[in-house]
Amino acid sequence: MKPYIKIALLTMSLILFLTAPIKSLADAAVGDVIVTLGEDLTIAQKEKVLKDLEAPDNAQTITVSNAEEHEYLGDFIPKATIGSRAISSSSITLTAKDSGLSVATQNITSITDDMYLNALMTAGVKDADIKITAPFEVSGTAALTGIMKAYEVQTNKKIPEEVKKAANEEMVQTAELGEKVGKEKAAEFMATIKEEIAKENPQTKDDLRALIERVANDLGISLTDSELNTLVDFFNRLKDLDIDWNQVKDQLSATKEKVTTFLQSEEGQSFLDKLKNFFISIIDAIKALFS
Repeated sequence: MKPYIKIALLTMSLILFLTAPIKSLADAAVGDVIVTLGEDLTIAQKEKVLKDLEAPDNAQTITVSNAEEHEYLGDFIPKATIGSRAISSSSITLTAKDSGLSVATQNITSITDDMYLNALMTAGVKDADIKITAPFEVSGTAALTGIMKAYEVQTNKKIPEEVKKAANEEMVQTAELGEKVGKEKAAEFMATIKEEIAKENPQTKDDLRALIERVANDLGISLTDSELNTLVDFFNRLKDLDIDWNQVKDQLSATKEKVTTFLQSEEGQSFLDKLKNFFISIIDAIKALFS
């Protein structure tokens, strides 16, 4: 993932929670919101989650069960890690065609915004603003299941089961690699591999292996033979699933364009001024502690 993508993701995360959603009248579906709620939330927790998501009163709501979370994650992480309760919740707002994806999280400790973004692009999710939250801190591994379920309901487009599992596997693999090289670098690594696959269209596993090794070297990432083999096998399976790599590339480009346009606007400049003042206030507060 190029530096501008990382900046874009951070900026969009802040924008989503600090500004109101932008609505468009170009398409009847644009601006529609659907909310996913963990089935095991208490009434008080649901109220908190809905407030955090800034969900409109007329938003469609669906629930996600712990059984569904185990179905899509059970092959990749221990059952104890998934847990016995469905807590993670999310909202997804459809945006204009070719506008790209944006992801913002709250109370999520293990999965970063760009990890979700990468996995959602693999699943074919596009052109949406997504918020993910929980009433208290959780790992966030189960949230992806709800987002894909909501996208299917909202767009009436079925995501193949094997693609859902692949997206979850990618998220877990990225998180595990992040423990070794850092979360941001791991997400950048996976996204860059997909960008290069879209450009080069490797035909064999050897071609894919060479591509992954080159990207790892460019980013200063050292992979063990086991890690490299796992990645080669994973991306080779994605090829068999007929992932639309051009769509993945287009969504990355659209994300950059969305943020660039916003930052150049009057609203964007105001946002940057507020952000600058926020950090200045933090620095002043720290200085005051030592004065």
